[in-house]
Amino acid sequence: MRALPSNVTRLLADAEALAREIPDGALLAMPPDYSPVAMEVVRALIRRGARDLRLLGVPVLGLCADLLIGAGCVVEVESSAVSLGEAGLAPRFTAAVESGALRVRDATCPAVHTALQATEKGVPFIPLRGVLGSDLLKIRSDWKTMENPFQPGDPILLVPALSPEVALFHARWVDEAGNVWIGRRKELATLAHAAQRTCVSFEELRPGDMLEDELLAPGVLTSVYVSAAAPAPRGAWPLGVGGLYPIDDAHLTRYAAAARTPEGFARYLDEFVRS
Repeated sequence: MRALPSNVTRLLADAEALAREIPDGALLAMPPDYSPVAMEVVRALIRRGARDLRLLGVPVLGLCADLLIGAGCVVEVESSAVSLGEAGLAPRFTAAVESGALRVRDATCPAVHTALQATEKGVPFIPLRGVLGSDLLKIRSDWKTMENPFQPGDPILLVPALSPEVALFHARWVDEAGNVWIGRRKELATLAHAAQRTCVSFEELRPGDMLEDELLAPGVLTSVYVSAAAPAPRGAWPLGVGGLYPIDDAHLTRYAAAARTPEGFARYLDEFVRS
């Protein structure tokens, strides 16, 4: 595999090397199960014994979070939801919340996206509607309300900017210029713009520069925003990558059943993560 230029994205050997780029205690942002998730890096974090991670769902979390939480790698989650979708509740997340072992910062999808967009735009906060009147304001002291200065009597919510220490996701292609193809998943671009570092696992190293391709360029995240990348064929499994392989629904159902108990979850880790 040809090395990337030294002044752009660093090309690492594999998912294990990429996992070492994520320090213990980091605020780690990841996309939902329907967007390419770097599952092989998540498994590598568990094998590494990562600790005290704070997860940010952009805007929700699924299997990646449940695995990390069950393995004892996580102390806090900020997300709009954590679930396995059609496979049901995220069992290890649910158990950790019920036992008090996990801190949870409830959010909404618009609030997460807005907070990242504030950092992307270089402003300390962004106004937002839709949350006023909900109980979230009672538990999110960092969210403030004020009167619209242009329309007296019109309250507005202010959401502070959010900059994850590390953004992590999977992609179909990284090219020789270090650019990443994200296709229609534009939220990944916002996430990379807002994060202090972005780590990407990918299916295939593509020759040339995708920004020079009129068809591919609109779906490209430029290398300026990517810190490190590593090859990981089928690295999103059991989740999917559009155009390559679908979500393995049977495996998710199997995981959901196994992870209902600590013993079943431990057996799953032994078979599918640590082996």
